[in-house]
Amino acid sequence: MTSPQEELLPGTRRALLHRIAVAQSEGRAPSLVAAVVRGGRMVWSGARTSVEGEVPDGDVQYRIGSITKTFTAVLVLRLRDEGLLDLADPLEKHLPGTGVGEVTLLDLLAHRAGLAAETPGPWWERTPGSLRPQLADVLGERPLVHPVGRRFHYSNPGYALLGALVEKLRGAPWEKVLRREVLEPLGLHRTTVDPVAPHAGGWAVHPWADVMRPEPLENLGVMAPAGQLWSTTDDLARFAAFLAAGDDRVLSAESVREMRTPAAPAEAADVADGYAYGLGLELRHQHGRALVGHTGSLPGFLACLTMGLADDVSAVVLANCTSGPAPFTVAADLVRIVAEAEPCLPAPWRPLREADSAVLDLVGQWYWGTYAFGLRLSADGLLALEALSGKGRRSRFRPDGDGGWVGLEGYYAGEVLTPVRRPDGTVSHLDLGSFVFTRQPYEEGAPVPGGVDAEGWRGIL
Repeated sequence: MTSPQEELLPGTRRALLHRIAVAQSEGRAPSLVAAVVRGGRMVWSGARTSVEGEVPDGDVQYRIGSITKTFTAVLVLRLRDEGLLDLADPLEKHLPGTGVGEVTLLDLLAHRAGLAAETPGPWWERTPGSLRPQLADVLGERPLVHPVGRRFHYSNPGYALLGALVEKLRGAPWEKVLRREVLEPLGLHRTTVDPVAPHAGGWAVHPWADVMRPEPLENLGVMAPAGQLWSTTDDLARFAAFLAAGDDRVLSAESVREMRTPAAPAEAADVADGYAYGLGLELRHQHGRALVGHTGSLPGFLACLTMGLADDVSAVVLANCTSGPAPFTVAADLVRIVAEAEPCLPAPWRPLREADSAVLDLVGQWYWGTYAFGLRLSADGLLALEALSGKGRRSRFRPDGDGGWVGLEGYYAGEVLTPVRRPDGTVSHLDLGSFVFTRQPYEEGAPVPGGVDAEGWRGIL
């Protein structure tokens, strides 16, 4: 992947560099590297460091912590797409004997299995994985701290279970399956389980003094699928492009879209913060912008990959300190800077090649009671329903093959919009999950709620 810096305007490049310079300086990070992706390729990269003359580039590895979970989720979705499992399957069906076999694979992927957030002590991120050689060692005597499926509760041991599931069904170690099925097809040659030079060292910076000490670099053992990987901005830029569009060699566009869909019950505080979780991906709202990706941290390292899909801009931020700059905030700002300074151009409008007259009969203005809606046929062959006031339920609909249309999102997701025709073939009204839409408000002769008052409309009584 090349990095054609000239594709962004000088002012945009300067603003991006300024943002990471502030993050490295104020966050007191020994080094910080970042990249921006647009149109499926990297269009900017930058770095700041405390070491004179040794500025890291896109080939230098940093530990990426929990971004590893997204890679593990991709492996599980591959197994599902091959028909080897169903996400509704209980874990016990494929990995018996864990003691938490009633949780489903979907529960584990979405952090809703009720498992504890961490392993029993000592702290698994700072101690050798050899201290926890078996799954029982990472689950402990009380693995469930919440009812299964009832709430979102982030669980590192949950992803250790998913890694073990991958190993069981593939008959090979998690890291070998990952390399064969994801890393090699996507060209992520600098993403590895153990560090491979050139790589950054991990540091702890003193909270009250400008001094630091090295952090240990432990192999996480069976916890590896939750946070073991090392990677680079170049590799994660490629991975971001894959998560945005899919790649049939690894996972289809439909399956990565499923990963980006909320799948866990949100707590009230998460709703207020604009946070949700899909299948191995975090969904956030920042400054009115929807962002999807994952953060990561391990002693000595901070990481974030985030995607603004509506703006076609993704960002990667990596730093080698235990605490310091907030990687998601920095990455979200990089997305915002590019999206606002250089918004993507809309595709040229083009008319449809052809339009079915029966579908054209449906478009235009409709009323549900006294609420006015517009129904439009879009270039992709979908119908889009929207309240003309700008406030109200909206949805797109796809044809179901039987003359009806199935809702794709919001309140009407999965509901069927059925055109009801008169004996002469003209459209009488639309039936949407028993809601009747008519051409006039409370149209006379239409089913309820139409024409229910014999005296009709009137003025002041």
